[in-house]
Amino acid sequence: MRATCSVLLGLIATLAVIEPAFAYIGPGAGLSMLGAFWGLLIAVFAALSFVLLWPVRRLFRRNASKPQLDATGEPAEPGEQAIQR
Repeated sequence: MRATCSVLLGLIATLAVIEPAFAYIGPGAGLSMLGAFWGLLIAVFAALSFVLLWPVRRLFRRNASKPQLDATGEPAEPGEQAIQR
């Protein structure tokens, strides 16, 4: 409890003495920062989608590599009806 009060008191003291910064970010720096943000956001989204879709792609490849069998259990010809097992 004492540590929490100390941190809270330090935060209040810091916020009490902060003065506004009169700084200007030009359009070049702003656009660069925006471009970097969008690039990072797209990279994270792509990484997550690849990780989440990996099992689905593997399932499709596994099913595509299985030979299709006809009613007798033999591999089906390209034009014949195949039985799904």
